[in-house]
Amino acid sequence: MARKKASYLRLTERETEIMEILWSNGPLFVREMLSHYPDPKPHVNTVSTTVRILESKGYVGHESVSSSFRYHAIATPDDFAEHSLSQVIKSFFRGSASAAVSALVKDEKISIDELRQIIDMVEQHKND
Repeated sequence: MARKKASYLRLTERETEIMEILWSNGPLFVREMLSHYPDPKPHVNTVSTTVRILESKGYVGHESVSSSFRYHAIATPDDFAEHSLSQVIKSFFRGSASAAVSALVKDEKISIDELRQIIDMVEQHKND
């Protein structure tokens, strides 16, 4: 199933867990996915249902192996990063990227060197 480059929906917490497991460990059967969960592990049916939902959204694909399916991620972390960041800026910073950066500066989550690198990237992009 080919993934469409449409705007991505938000992932639920369960969906995010499965995507992270697939991104980190490659193609897996549902029972193999369970081994990557901490205790208490979710029920196999819960994981199976969530994987099928992700597949219906086009984020996960499968291959048939004997009488079972091995699932793999189609969507990449980068596919979600831009949308997720946009949602955070929209939801918590009234759509202002500068307010988001200001919050990072205020909380000392970004250094002066990192800010200079960002300025350099913006200037380079502007000149392209």
